[in-house]
Amino acid sequence: MSEKVKVTIDGITVEVEPGISILNAARQIGGDLVPPAMCYYSKLEGSGGKCRTCLVKVSKGSEKDPRPMPKLVASCRTTVMDGMEVENMTSPEVIEARKGIVELLLINHPLDCPICDQAGECDLQNLGYEHGAAGTRYEFERRTFDKIDIGDKVQLHMTRCILCYRCVFTADQLTNNRVHGILGRGDASEISTYIENVITNDFSGNVIDVCPVGALTDKTFRFKNRVWFTKPVDAHRDCPTCKGKVALWYKGEEVLRVTGRKDQYGEVEDFICNACRFEHKKTSDWVIEGPRHIENTSVISSNHYDTMKPLPVIQQNKALMEANKVEFERTKKI
Repeated sequence: MSEKVKVTIDGITVEVEPGISILNAARQIGGDLVPPAMCYYSKLEGSGGKCRTCLVKVSKGSEKDPRPMPKLVASCRTTVMDGMEVENMTSPEVIEARKGIVELLLINHPLDCPICDQAGECDLQNLGYEHGAAGTRYEFERRTFDKIDIGDKVQLHMTRCILCYRCVFTADQLTNNRVHGILGRGDASEISTYIENVITNDFSGNVIDVCPVGALTDKTFRFKNRVWFTKPVDAHRDCPTCKGKVALWYKGEEVLRVTGRKDQYGEVEDFICNACRFEHKKTSDWVIEGPRHIENTSVISSNHYDTMKPLPVIQQNKALMEANKVEFERTKKI
């Protein structure tokens, strides 16, 4: 077994296995110092290095060669070295570069968050809020594409796409006959099926879960509701095709959609089949495990609680209540 290496990220030192990326080393620490990632997906081989949002500054290369790296590097593609020192949120250079990258990603992106089904769980929306500027310097005509159906359950809105390649890697990894990919070059690049073939494999719906923006959406859920008005619960079923572990999104007693369970970095824990995703939307089809944990920073957590007894908004002060007991009793009588 190889010895672990030490890497310091924003002043916090952690021991990690040799050969892992700076991004995954930061994820072992957790918190705000984890660089954002729009294209990297730990479960997809070959992903990363496309969006550049995870850029960091390496101020010390290693113990053997302490020279800093001359440029900002993509943390998802750069492996750690023993003694390496990395600056992420503590580097003004990184913050400024990330702000420019967000502006670049939003150059052709439509301002349709109010009608986009991905709103509320969109990585680009979160990234723009945290690192983006209020305005844009782009004065030219935006690149636009027509919406197309790449299957009876999946719609492609190419104008929103940031070319992260996640959906391509997903199809390569889960199927033997990928029919969609990147066509064209430069600003004319687009995701397409070339002759508008439909994606019909059993795991095609997973491209919806891996998409960080609203480019690939579930047609069965399209315009039905906002995610922050729904209640997600964990559930499972015996499925012959996949593990059957999903998240059900309820509105009242109706299951509006079924998705894979995602971790804190927005990556699905297990890919699910189309039968679980599209064909089983009755509560009787599933074994309910309980409410799904939602991060407090997510808009989806609004009015959602992990327990049936949420904490009071105003905490009770027993000493204050005792000192004003007479006044409290008087208000109760009224």
